[in-house]
Amino acid sequence: MSREIKRIAVFTSGGDAPGMNAAIRAVVRTAAYNDLHVYGISRGYEGMIDGELARLDVRDVGNIIHRGGTMLKTARSQRFITAEGRKMAYESLLAYDIDACIAIGGNGTFTGADIFSREYDIPMIGVPGTIDNDLYGTDFTIGFDTAVNTAIEAVDKIRDTADSHNRLFFVEVMGRNSGFIALSTAICTGAGSVLIPEIDTSIEELIDLLRKGVKRKKLFSVVIVAEGHPQGGAAQIAQKVKEAFDYYDTKVAIIGHLQRGGSPTGFDRLLASRLGFSAVEALLQGKSNVMVGLVHDSISYTPFAEAIKQDKPLNSDLVRMAEVLAI
Repeated sequence: MSREIKRIAVFTSGGDAPGMNAAIRAVVRTAAYNDLHVYGISRGYEGMIDGELARLDVRDVGNIIHRGGTMLKTARSQRFITAEGRKMAYESLLAYDIDACIAIGGNGTFTGADIFSREYDIPMIGVPGTIDNDLYGTDFTIGFDTAVNTAIEAVDKIRDTADSHNRLFFVEVMGRNSGFIALSTAICTGAGSVLIPEIDTSIEELIDLLRKGVKRKKLFSVVIVAEGHPQGGAAQIAQKVKEAFDYYDTKVAIIGHLQRGGSPTGFDRLLASRLGFSAVEALLQGKSNVMVGLVHDSISYTPFAEAIKQDKPLNSDLVRMAEVLAI
């Protein structure tokens, strides 16, 4: 028989992602509709350890759905990795009579939630909030669509300069272990090539592709590079290419943390609202240690262990299409 849930806590952890505020709003309002008390934890696991909890009601989350970042702030916690840190966090939750938690974040957040829940029998539901879109068990993560649109806007502007000056631009986007942002950005901007962590494209292969473009009288080119490509970041790859192929005036642009900020797109607001709403309902249904996701436009529940450890493959058709359309 599942325990009765009366008080829940919600927090954001790890890297921020546009749409986190929409998810917090959905959690608070769905909880209030079901007569639950909701507490927001500031600064993720760090705030949980330090007892930084505050009661939230429906008015506290008004006028935040369009804002980037997270009203609850976020942090990465080394202390929570330790048994002592987790014990302090548990004592903080006990002090506020918290029955369950909703964690909004990515791999690291869910790893901590899984361990903590098993140690102290606290029901935990995860909401996937990460721009990398690399969590197994959901087609999209909160923030991914906004990050891609931010990258697209930047690359569109770079294309104007590349075209005007006969330049080769290497544009670095986020994605230390995942090529989802890079692949989508490349397709949507008509890039000449895309380099992603999942495929170890050699410098020789890239130069061969660029030479073919020159033969077709291509006046400029844009290469999208995920920061975690095996050959290095955009600056390193650009230098290697320039040493062997100097047809173009070669430049580098690193979009960086711009992709994390900004107002979330309509898609991210809707996704975050659906997942936040479903996270509260999952707790009321007695679920625990699962991530709420969206698969084929339906809500799904994936155990933390699977969401964290299972690889989420890129769509092979999109990879092939990107290569074909880049000619």
